[in-house]
Amino acid sequence: MNAVTETAHLTQRSYEIPRTMKAWVLGDPDQLSFVEKPVPQPGPAEVLVRIDAIAVCATDLEIIHKGPPAMIEGGLPFNKNFTPGHEYMGTVVKLGEGVDEYRIGDRVAVEVHAGCGRCERCREGMYTSCLNYGKNYGDVKKGHRANGFTTDGGFTQYAVNSVNTLAHVPNDMSDEEATLIVTAGTAMYGLDVTAGLVAGQSVVVMGPGPIGLMGVGVAKALGASEVILTGTRDNRLEMGRKLGADFTVNVTKEDAVAKVREYTHGGAHYVLECSGAPNAVNDAANMLRRGGRICLAAFPGQPVPIDVAALVRNNIYLYGIRGEGRSATHRAAALMAQKRFDAKLIHTHTFPLEEVPTALKYARERIDDAIKVVVKIGHPEGC
Repeated sequence: MNAVTETAHLTQRSYEIPRTMKAWVLGDPDQLSFVEKPVPQPGPAEVLVRIDAIAVCATDLEIIHKGPPAMIEGGLPFNKNFTPGHEYMGTVVKLGEGVDEYRIGDRVAVEVHAGCGRCERCREGMYTSCLNYGKNYGDVKKGHRANGFTTDGGFTQYAVNSVNTLAHVPNDMSDEEATLIVTAGTAMYGLDVTAGLVAGQSVVVMGPGPIGLMGVGVAKALGASEVILTGTRDNRLEMGRKLGADFTVNVTKEDAVAKVREYTHGGAHYVLECSGAPNAVNDAANMLRRGGRICLAAFPGQPVPIDVAALVRNNIYLYGIRGEGRSATHRAAALMAQKRFDAKLIHTHTFPLEEVPTALKYARERIDDAIKVVVKIGHPEGC
Protein backbone atom coordinates (compact mmCIF):
# COMPACT_ATOMS: atom_id res chain seq x y z
CA MET A 1 0.00 0.00 0.00
CA ASN A 2 1.34 3.45 -0.87
CA ALA A 3 1.02 5.19 2.46
CA VAL A 4 2.75 7.46 4.85
CA THR A 5 2.37 7.12 8.57
CA GLU A 6 0.69 10.09 10.18
CA THR A 7 1.70 10.24 13.84
CA ALA A 8 -1.23 11.13 16.05
CA HIS A 9 -0.28 13.34 18.98
CA LEU A 10 -2.06 13.41 22.33
CA THR A 11 -3.33 9.84 21.85
CA GLN A 12 -2.03 6.34 22.23
CA ARG A 13 -3.09 5.35 18.72
CA SER A 14 -2.01 6.15 15.22
CA TYR A 15 -3.26 5.13 11.80
CA GLU A 16 -1.51 4.76 8.49
CA ILE A 17 -3.29 7.22 6.24
CA PRO A 18 -2.90 6.63 2.49
CA ARG A 19 -1.97 9.47 0.16
CA THR A 20 -4.94 8.62 -2.06
CA MET A 21 -8.34 7.01 -1.62
CA LYS A 22 -11.11 5.45 -3.68
CA ALA A 23 -14.15 7.65 -4.21
CA TRP A 24 -17.31 7.87 -6.29
CA VAL A 25 -17.48 11.17 -8.17
CA LEU A 26 -20.47 12.71 -9.90
CA GLY A 27 -20.27 13.67 -13.59
CA ASP A 28 -23.42 14.35 -15.56
CA PRO A 29 -26.79 13.46 -13.99
CA ASP A 30 -26.88 9.83 -12.84
CA GLN A 31 -23.25 9.28 -13.90
CA LEU A 32 -20.91 8.15 -11.14
CA SER A 33 -17.26 7.21 -11.67
CA PHE A 34 -15.05 5.26 -9.28
CA VAL A 35 -11.81 7.21 -9.11
CA GLU A 36 -8.67 7.75 -7.07
CA LYS A 37 -8.55 11.05 -5.17
CA PRO A 38 -6.08 12.60 -2.71
CA VAL A 39 -6.97 12.06 0.93
CA PRO A 40 -8.04 15.48 2.27
CA GLN A 41 -6.30 17.05 5.24
CA PRO A 42 -8.10 18.59 8.23
CA GLY A 43 -7.75 22.26 9.00
CA PRO A 44 -8.34 24.08 12.28
CA ALA A 45 -11.41 22.78 14.15
CA GLU A 46 -11.64 19.81 11.77
CA VAL A 47 -10.87 16.11 11.91
CA LEU A 48 -10.18 13.50 9.28
CA VAL A 49 -12.74 10.70 9.50
CA ARG A 50 -12.04 7.25 8.09
CA ILE A 51 -15.47 6.37 6.78
CA ASP A 52 -16.56 2.91 7.92
CA ALA A 53 -20.18 2.84 6.75
CA ILE A 54 -22.67 5.06 4.96
CA ALA A 55 -26.42 4.67 4.42
CA VAL A 56 -28.20 5.60 1.22
CA CYS A 57 -30.78 8.36 1.61
CA ALA A 58 -33.53 9.26 -0.85
CA THR A 59 -31.97 12.72 -1.03
CA ASP A 60 -28.75 11.15 -2.34
CA LEU A 61 -30.75 9.76 -5.25
CA GLU A 62 -32.22 13.18 -5.94
CA ILE A 63 -28.82 14.92 -5.79
CA ILE A 64 -27.27 12.37 -8.14
CA HIS A 65 -30.19 12.77 -10.55
CA LYS A 66 -30.79 16.53 -10.54
CA GLY A 67 -28.67 18.30 -7.94
CA PRO A 68 -29.34 19.45 -4.36
CA PRO A 69 -33.03 19.94 -3.54
CA ALA A 70 -34.57 23.24 -2.48
CA MET A 71 -31.33 25.19 -2.72
CA ILE A 72 -32.38 28.68 -3.83
CA GLU A 73 -35.10 30.17 -6.00
CA GLY A 74 -34.48 29.26 -9.61
CA GLY A 75 -32.19 26.37 -8.71
CA LEU A 76 -28.50 25.99 -9.50
CA PRO A 77 -26.49 24.40 -12.30
CA PHE A 78 -25.93 20.68 -11.81
CA ASN A 79 -23.17 20.13 -9.24
CA LYS A 80 -20.45 18.02 -10.89
CA ASN A 81 -17.13 16.62 -9.74
CA PHE A 82 -17.95 16.02 -6.12
CA THR A 83 -18.57 12.93 -4.02
CA PRO A 84 -22.19 12.52 -2.89
CA GLY A 85 -23.46 10.70 0.22
CA HIS A 86 -24.17 12.18 3.64
CA GLU A 87 -25.39 9.60 6.18
CA TYR A 88 -22.04 8.24 7.30
CA MET A 89 -20.11 7.23 10.37
CA GLY A 90 -16.49 6.34 10.93
CA THR A 91 -13.33 6.67 13.00
CA VAL A 92 -11.36 9.81 13.78
CA VAL A 93 -7.83 9.23 12.39
CA LYS A 94 -6.29 12.71 12.37
CA LEU A 95 -6.91 15.93 14.30
CA GLY A 96 -6.74 19.44 12.92
CA GLU A 97 -5.19 22.31 14.79
CA GLY A 98 -6.91 23.17 18.05
CA VAL A 99 -9.08 20.06 18.24
CA ASP A 100 -9.36 18.59 21.74
CA GLU A 101 -13.05 17.58 21.72
CA TYR A 102 -12.24 14.26 20.02
CA ARG A 103 -9.37 11.79 20.08
CA ILE A 104 -7.77 9.56 17.50
CA GLY A 105 -9.75 6.30 17.42
CA ASP A 106 -13.10 7.81 18.46
CA ARG A 107 -16.08 6.40 16.60
CA VAL A 108 -18.37 9.16 15.35
CA ALA A 109 -21.53 9.75 13.37
CA VAL A 110 -21.43 12.79 11.10
CA GLU A 111 -24.10 15.40 10.52
CA VAL A 112 -24.55 16.80 7.03
CA HIS A 113 -24.46 20.48 7.83
CA ALA A 114 -21.78 22.72 9.23
CA GLY A 115 -23.14 26.22 8.88
CA CYS A 116 -20.91 29.25 8.52
CA GLY A 117 -21.23 29.97 12.25
CA ARG A 118 -21.49 33.71 11.61
CA CYS A 119 -24.85 34.40 10.00
CA GLU A 120 -28.05 35.16 11.92
CA ARG A 121 -29.49 31.66 11.48
CA CYS A 122 -26.31 29.85 12.51
CA ARG A 123 -26.00 32.00 15.64
CA GLU A 124 -29.53 30.85 16.53
CA GLY A 125 -28.53 27.20 16.11
CA MET A 126 -30.33 26.87 12.77
CA TYR A 127 -27.22 25.87 10.84
CA THR A 128 -29.21 23.73 8.40
CA SER A 129 -30.76 27.03 7.25
CA CYS A 130 -27.42 28.86 7.04
CA LEU A 131 -27.79 32.09 5.07
CA ASN A 132 -24.57 31.27 3.24
CA TYR A 133 -26.01 27.96 2.00
CA GLY A 134 -27.33 28.71 -1.46
CA LYS A 135 -24.67 30.82 -3.15
CA ASN A 136 -22.35 28.84 -5.42
CA TYR A 137 -23.22 25.60 -3.61
CA GLY A 138 -22.37 27.05 -0.23
CA ASP A 139 -19.73 29.60 0.64
CA VAL A 140 -16.86 27.47 1.92
CA LYS A 141 -14.70 30.58 2.45
CA LYS A 142 -17.22 31.68 5.07
CA GLY A 143 -17.11 28.27 6.74
CA HIS A 144 -20.23 26.73 5.28
CA ARG A 145 -20.29 23.01 4.51
CA ALA A 146 -23.02 20.53 3.61
CA ASN A 147 -21.20 17.26 3.02
CA GLY A 148 -22.71 15.24 0.20
CA PHE A 149 -24.87 18.22 -0.82
CA THR A 150 -22.50 21.06 -1.68
CA THR A 151 -19.11 19.66 -0.61
CA ASP A 152 -17.59 16.19 -0.82
CA GLY A 153 -19.59 13.55 1.01
CA GLY A 154 -19.23 9.98 2.14
CA PHE A 155 -19.19 7.53 -0.78
CA THR A 156 -15.43 7.33 -0.32
CA GLN A 157 -12.86 6.20 2.25
CA TYR A 158 -11.99 9.44 4.09
CA ALA A 159 -13.65 12.80 4.68
CA VAL A 160 -12.84 16.00 6.55
CA ASN A 161 -15.46 17.17 9.01
CA SER A 162 -15.93 20.10 11.33
CA VAL A 163 -15.95 19.15 15.01
CA ASN A 164 -19.39 20.80 15.12
CA THR A 165 -20.83 17.98 12.99
CA LEU A 166 -19.69 14.98 15.04
CA ALA A 167 -21.52 12.82 17.58
CA HIS A 168 -19.88 10.06 19.58
CA VAL A 169 -20.85 6.47 18.77
CA PRO A 170 -20.71 3.95 21.64
CA ASN A 171 -18.58 0.85 21.19
CA ASP A 172 -21.55 -1.52 21.49
CA MET A 173 -23.37 0.10 18.55
CA SER A 174 -22.76 -1.45 15.14
CA ASP A 175 -21.48 0.62 12.22
CA GLU A 176 -24.73 -0.04 10.38
CA GLU A 177 -26.90 1.24 13.23
CA ALA A 178 -24.65 4.28 13.68
CA THR A 179 -25.37 5.39 10.10
CA LEU A 180 -28.99 5.88 11.22
CA ILE A 181 -28.18 8.44 13.92
CA VAL A 182 -28.56 11.37 11.52
CA THR A 183 -31.87 9.97 10.23
CA ALA A 184 -33.12 9.77 13.80
CA GLY A 185 -31.71 13.26 14.35
CA THR A 186 -33.90 14.63 11.57
CA ALA A 187 -36.97 13.13 13.22
CA MET A 188 -35.83 14.54 16.57
CA TYR A 189 -35.40 17.99 15.03
CA GLY A 190 -38.94 17.84 13.67
CA LEU A 191 -40.34 17.01 17.08
CA ASP A 192 -38.14 19.62 18.76
CA VAL A 193 -39.32 22.40 16.46
CA THR A 194 -42.97 21.40 16.51
CA ALA A 195 -43.56 20.14 20.02
CA GLY A 196 -40.53 20.37 22.27
CA LEU A 197 -41.99 18.02 24.86
CA VAL A 198 -44.35 15.29 23.66
CA ALA A 199 -44.70 13.29 26.89
CA GLY A 200 -48.35 12.51 27.48
CA GLN A 201 -49.45 13.89 24.11
CA SER A 202 -50.38 12.28 20.82
CA VAL A 203 -48.21 12.22 17.71
CA VAL A 204 -49.17 11.14 14.20
CA VAL A 205 -46.35 10.18 11.85
CA MET A 206 -47.35 10.21 8.19
CA GLY A 207 -45.20 8.07 5.92
CA PRO A 208 -43.23 4.98 7.06
CA GLY A 209 -39.99 5.79 5.27
CA PRO A 210 -36.73 5.93 7.22
CA ILE A 211 -37.39 9.35 8.79
CA GLY A 212 -40.99 8.46 9.58
CA LEU A 213 -40.02 5.16 11.19
CA MET A 214 -37.33 6.91 13.22
CA GLY A 215 -39.96 9.51 14.12
CA VAL A 216 -42.08 6.75 15.64
CA GLY A 217 -39.16 5.50 17.73
CA VAL A 218 -38.15 8.97 18.88
CA ALA A 219 -41.70 10.08 19.73
CA LYS A 220 -42.35 6.98 21.81
CA ALA A 221 -38.97 7.28 23.52
CA LEU A 222 -39.93 10.86 24.46
CA GLY A 223 -43.09 9.62 26.15
CA ALA A 224 -45.85 10.31 23.64
CA SER A 225 -49.15 8.90 24.86
CA GLU A 226 -50.33 7.67 21.46
CA VAL A 227 -48.12 7.32 18.41
CA ILE A 228 -50.03 6.64 15.20
CA LEU A 229 -48.27 5.73 11.97
CA THR A 230 -50.03 6.07 8.61
CA GLY A 231 -48.84 4.67 5.28
CA THR A 232 -49.62 2.46 2.31
CA ARG A 233 -47.58 -0.70 2.97
CA ASP A 234 -48.53 -3.17 5.67
CA ASN A 235 -45.00 -4.48 6.16
CA ARG A 236 -43.69 -0.96 6.82
CA LEU A 237 -46.56 -0.31 9.21
CA GLU A 238 -45.72 -3.52 11.06
CA MET A 239 -42.12 -2.32 11.40
CA GLY A 240 -43.53 0.88 12.88
CA ARG A 241 -45.31 -1.18 15.53
CA LYS A 242 -42.00 -2.81 16.45
CA LEU A 243 -40.52 0.66 16.84
CA GLY A 244 -43.28 1.72 19.22
CA ALA A 245 -46.37 2.77 17.25
CA ASP A 246 -49.53 2.21 19.28
CA PHE A 247 -51.75 2.26 16.18
CA THR A 248 -51.16 2.00 12.45
CA VAL A 249 -53.43 2.98 9.57
CA ASN A 250 -53.13 1.76 6.00
CA VAL A 251 -54.50 4.74 4.08
CA THR A 252 -55.44 2.57 1.10
CA LYS A 253 -57.83 0.56 3.28
CA GLU A 254 -59.09 2.98 5.93
CA ASP A 255 -59.95 6.66 6.33
CA ALA A 256 -56.81 7.89 8.07
CA VAL A 257 -58.37 11.12 9.33
CA ALA A 258 -61.31 9.30 10.90
CA LYS A 259 -59.10 6.65 12.48
CA VAL A 260 -56.70 9.21 13.98
CA ARG A 261 -59.55 11.21 15.45
CA GLU A 262 -60.97 7.99 16.89
CA TYR A 263 -57.67 6.85 18.41
CA THR A 264 -56.96 10.29 19.90
CA HIS A 265 -60.50 10.99 21.12
CA GLY A 266 -61.10 13.98 18.87
CA GLY A 267 -57.77 14.89 17.32
CA ALA A 268 -54.02 14.56 17.75
CA HIS A 269 -51.69 17.14 19.25
CA TYR A 270 -48.94 16.89 16.63
CA VAL A 271 -48.31 15.54 13.13
CA LEU A 272 -44.86 14.74 11.74
CA GLU A 273 -45.40 14.65 7.97
CA CYS A 274 -42.81 12.46 6.23
CA SER A 275 -44.70 11.27 3.15
CA GLY A 276 -44.61 14.23 0.77
CA ALA A 277 -48.05 13.15 -0.48
CA PRO A 278 -50.05 15.81 -2.41
CA ASN A 279 -52.86 16.07 0.16
CA ALA A 280 -50.72 15.43 3.23
CA VAL A 281 -50.99 18.91 4.75
CA ASN A 282 -54.77 19.00 4.43
CA ASP A 283 -55.10 15.50 5.88
CA ALA A 284 -52.74 16.41 8.71
CA ALA A 285 -54.76 19.52 9.55
CA ASN A 286 -57.94 17.46 9.71
CA MET A 287 -56.28 14.93 12.02
CA LEU A 288 -55.45 17.60 14.60
CA ARG A 289 -57.41 19.11 17.41
CA ARG A 290 -57.61 22.92 17.39
CA GLY A 291 -54.28 24.51 18.14
CA GLY A 292 -52.39 21.45 16.89
CA ARG A 293 -49.07 21.56 15.09
CA ILE A 294 -47.74 20.08 11.86
CA CYS A 295 -44.09 19.58 10.98
CA LEU A 296 -43.21 19.06 7.32
CA ALA A 297 -40.13 16.87 6.91
CA ALA A 298 -40.65 15.78 3.30
CA PHE A 299 -40.26 17.49 -0.08
CA PRO A 300 -43.39 17.11 -2.24
CA GLY A 301 -42.54 16.52 -5.88
CA GLN A 302 -44.76 19.37 -7.11
CA PRO A 303 -46.51 22.43 -5.64
CA VAL A 304 -49.58 21.31 -3.70
CA PRO A 305 -52.91 23.01 -2.83
CA ILE A 306 -53.47 23.73 0.86
CA ASP A 307 -56.73 24.77 2.56
CA VAL A 308 -55.28 27.79 4.35
CA ALA A 309 -58.69 28.83 5.68
CA ALA A 310 -58.93 25.55 7.60
CA LEU A 311 -55.52 26.20 9.16
CA VAL A 312 -56.58 29.70 10.21
CA ARG A 313 -60.01 28.68 11.54
CA ASN A 314 -58.52 25.95 13.69
CA ASN A 315 -55.40 27.81 14.82
CA ILE A 316 -53.15 25.15 13.26
CA TYR A 317 -49.41 25.85 13.34
CA LEU A 318 -47.34 24.77 10.34
CA TYR A 319 -43.56 24.25 10.51
CA GLY A 320 -40.96 23.14 8.01
CA ILE A 321 -37.57 21.66 8.82
CA ARG A 322 -34.47 21.01 6.81
CA GLY A 323 -32.19 18.23 7.99
CA GLU A 324 -30.95 17.66 11.50
CA GLY A 325 -30.55 21.13 13.05
CA ARG A 326 -30.07 22.43 16.58
CA SER A 327 -27.90 19.52 17.69
CA ALA A 328 -30.88 17.16 17.48
CA THR A 329 -28.48 14.46 16.27
CA HIS A 330 -26.80 14.38 19.68
CA ARG A 331 -30.14 13.86 21.43
CA ALA A 332 -31.13 11.12 18.98
CA ALA A 333 -27.74 9.45 19.46
CA ALA A 334 -28.30 9.46 23.21
CA LEU A 335 -31.67 7.74 22.86
CA MET A 336 -30.15 5.12 20.56
CA ALA A 337 -27.20 4.57 22.91
CA GLN A 338 -29.71 4.00 25.71
CA LYS A 339 -31.49 1.49 23.43
CA ARG A 340 -34.76 3.36 23.79
CA PHE A 341 -35.78 2.11 20.33
CA ASP A 342 -34.31 -0.42 17.92
CA ALA A 343 -33.14 1.73 15.01
CA LYS A 344 -31.30 -1.14 13.32
CA LEU A 345 -34.64 -2.70 12.37
CA ILE A 346 -34.77 -0.47 9.30
CA HIS A 347 -31.36 -1.57 7.98
CA THR A 348 -32.17 -4.13 5.29
CA HIS A 349 -29.24 -4.44 2.85
CA THR A 350 -25.44 -4.06 2.83
CA PHE A 351 -23.00 -3.59 -0.07
CA PRO A 352 -19.26 -2.83 -0.35
CA LEU A 353 -17.94 0.53 -1.58
CA GLU A 354 -17.21 -0.92 -5.02
CA GLU A 355 -20.93 -1.64 -5.46
CA VAL A 356 -22.38 1.79 -4.70
CA PRO A 357 -24.37 1.84 -8.01
CA THR A 358 -26.04 -1.41 -6.97
CA ALA A 359 -26.77 -0.03 -3.51
CA LEU A 360 -28.36 3.05 -5.09
CA LYS A 361 -30.44 0.85 -7.40
CA TYR A 362 -31.74 -1.21 -4.46
CA ALA A 363 -32.69 1.96 -2.60
CA ARG A 364 -34.26 3.66 -5.63
CA GLU A 365 -36.30 0.66 -6.79
CA ARG A 366 -36.95 -0.72 -3.30
CA ILE A 367 -35.67 -4.11 -4.41
CA ASP A 368 -36.45 -6.81 -1.83
CA ASP A 369 -38.36 -4.09 0.05
CA ALA A 370 -35.15 -2.21 0.78
CA ILE A 371 -35.52 0.49 3.43
CA LYS A 372 -32.05 1.51 4.60
CA VAL A 373 -29.28 0.28 2.35
CA VAL A 374 -25.82 0.56 3.92
CA VAL A 375 -22.44 0.62 2.20
CA LYS A 376 -19.65 -0.87 4.35
CA ILE A 377 -16.23 0.54 3.54
CA GLY A 378 -13.32 -1.79 4.10
CA HIS A 379 -9.83 -0.59 5.05
CA PRO A 380 -6.51 -2.42 5.23
CA GLU A 381 -5.37 -3.35 8.73
CA GLY A 382 -3.97 -0.31 10.49
CA CYS A 383 -5.52 2.24 8.11
